[in-house]
Parts: sequence; C-alpha cells; structure tokens
Amino acid sequence: MNYEEARAFLDEVGKTGSVLGLESMKELLKRLENPQNQLKFIHISGTNGKGSELAFLSEILTEAGYRTGRYISPTLYSYRERIQVDGEWIDRESLAHYVAVVKEAIEAIEADGLSVPTVFEVETAISFLYFCDKKCDIVMLETGMGGTLDATNVVKTTILEVIASIGMDHMGFLGNTLGEIAANKAGIIKPDTCVVSAKQEPEAETVIRQVSEQMHAQLSMVDPEQLSEVQYGYEKQSFTYKNWKNVEITLAGTYQIVNAALALEAVEALRKLGYALSEEQVRTGMKRATWRGRFSVIHKNPVVVIDGAHNPAAATVLRASLETYFKGKKLYYIFGVFADKDYEKVIEITAPLAEQIITVQTPDNPRALPAEELKCAVEKVNPKVSSAKNIEEAVKRTMDVVKKEDVIVAFGSLSFLSLVDHAVNG
Repeated sequence: MNYEEARAFLDEVGKTGSVLGLESMKELLKRLENPQNQLKFIHISGTNGKGSELAFLSEILTEAGYRTGRYISPTLYSYRERIQVDGEWIDRESLAHYVAVVKEAIEAIEADGLSVPTVFEVETAISFLYFCDKKCDIVMLETGMGGTLDATNVVKTTILEVIASIGMDHMGFLGNTLGEIAANKAGIIKPDTCVVSAKQEPEAETVIRQVSEQMHAQLSMVDPEQLSEVQYGYEKQSFTYKNWKNVEITLAGTYQIVNAALALEAVEALRKLGYALSEEQVRTGMKRATWRGRFSVIHKNPVVVIDGAHNPAAATVLRASLETYFKGKKLYYIFGVFADKDYEKVIEITAPLAEQIITVQTPDNPRALPAEELKCAVEKVNPKVSSAKNIEEAVKRTMDVVKKEDVIVAFGSLSFLSLVDHAVNG
C-alpha cells in the first residue's frame, strides 16, 4: 500500500461518520495487541484550549529530552500533522505501512460480523502503533470530542489528565448543560492519577472536583488571582504566575495567558511525578510553543489573523483579543462555519466590531453552512456583509479595500484557514 492508497482507504472509512462508544475501538486494539498499554499518556480534554496545552507541554518535554508523541485533531496544513514525534510529522511511508496493518485487522473484524471502526478510531490506533515503534517516553493525547466515550479514552496508562476550559459545544453528543458536558470531559480521569484543570464555571468545577474525588485523583486548578504583571501583545506576551516570574510566550490571544498558567500547573504535577524539567527547559518550551490557526498572525501591513473560533466561548475570547490588541483599528472579517455550530451566537458576539464581513462556505465538507445562508444570519447583526464564491475571492476582495493599518480576521471553522493562509501568502 502506498500513501495515496492509504489516504483513499481512510477517506472511505471516513464516510461512516462519528460513533461515540469504546467497544469497536477496544476490539480493534485487541487485534493489534494493545499497543497503547506500552505507552504513557498525558490526556487532554476540554472545549477550548486543548491544542494550546498540547503545544506548551510537548515543547517543554521535548526540550527536556523526552521523546514526545503528539496526537492532534483536526489539523490545518497536512493530514500527517495529526501524528508527530518531537514535532516531526509522520512520514508518508510510515503512514501507509500502519494503515495497511490496521486495514488487515478491520477486514478480520468485518469477517467476524462486528461493527467497523470509525476513521477517528483508525487514526488513533495508527498513532499508538507509531508511537510504540518510535519508543516514545510520553504521548500527548488530545480527545476528539468529549471524554468518557471518546476513542482516546481506551488508554489506561495515563500519568496526568489536563482539562482545558469547558464551554457549550457538541450539545447533541455531550449534554445540554455545562454540568453534563463537564462530566463527559472529566470522564478521562483515571484512578490515582494527577489532574490539572483550568479555572471553570462553578457548575463545571463542581463536577470536576467530584469526579477527581471519586477517582482518588489529585486535582490542581488554575488560580487566576495569582496571575500578575501581564503584558499583552500579538507578537509576544509575558506574565507572572505563582513562583514563575516573567514567563514569556509567543502564542497570541489574550486567553493564552490562562492556558499558559494551566501548562505551568501541569509542569508542577509532572515534577511531583518525577519528571526532570528544569526552569530553563520550561521557559524555553513555553516560548517556543506555536499553534497555527489559533489567533495566528500570518501577515503584517495589513495584519492578517487566522483563528478557529467556532463556538460562543471561543468567539468571546476572540473578541476580547481583538479589542485588546487592535483598539481603534478597522476590522475586516472573512467568516465561515459549520451548520451544526451555534453560529448565531458567534455572530452576535463578533459581528458588531467589523467594518466589513465576507462570508464563505468551507469547501469539501458536508457540514459547511452555505455562504449565502451565513450572510443572511450576519445581516441581522451587521448589515455590512456580503458572500463570496470561494476563499480566494474573499481574500482578494478584502485585500483590495483594506489599508496597511487595518486588520483582517479570518475565523470560524479551522478547516478553511489553511486556504486563507495560502491565498494571502502564496
């Protein structure tokens, strides 16, 4: 099997969609001799900020000399970005090899009349095989959706759980209240482990504390009161948290300060578990961390920002960042979302700030909301809106009207942001 054949197979499996539950995942891994049991994991759940935690902690661990696997979803620039070791994407040949191995196991499952795994389950299994063969010391494992019934939650060798900020998202799958969603996200907590959590809304915090107690897991929670000397900037930011003085990060977005504080709580937990992480290694890793597509500045004069704000919580922090960094500047939006998101609330939060908005439809995705339909929704909040046939047209039309001191913000679904980057930078 070559890379193209492997991708074609994965695309075919992808047509089955998402199915929550662990039975088919457990069956697949059993036939692959349970590679996940040979690995140690830092498991990350939450609604917003999972990727930032993964970025901070991966860089710190790699800097400290630990062979670090990363499993992330969704990805922005390449399919192979999903599976990395020390920041290096899986190569085409390895991906094809592991797809062939998993395909054989799936054919045996089918022959026995059992349900076939979803594409996310297949990708997760491939990552476990790869990380085993690469002899990773530790794997940063990001949940796909939720926690309790997420395919990644088959792991039993977790050393630390990280719970990023929890908000209202995927309600059809995870629950209709913040408490229900929090219970789902906290489902990754394993007995007698360490847990670190962002500061949560009271309803979510109560659930996380209850689950940690039930699991005899040691919980640390970010204390925003101990954040001080915060310096915001879209090129670099710095802050002091507890005993960590003047920590510098290059991840932009005002919300990254609290994400960074959560990463430092995770560092302290890892140190207690015996991981040797010097102050210099932590500071270097924090500064080196990047997370493309999360308030990323991809162009200057004019400034162009791409951001994956696709739910109300993410839209709120996007607005806060825009108001902090670009006060008094004219903002021009390129905006596209999936139809199953709470896009009307996202519009309500973000649209009032814009000088002009161009709506787009995310290409090649059945969940994408048509650009014209999105335009009609935006019109109710800001009449200065039009739709574009494609991403390239939206970028060209926006670039034609902005001045050098203005700001372009492309946001919504992560899946179209790489096309914006390509249209802007070639």
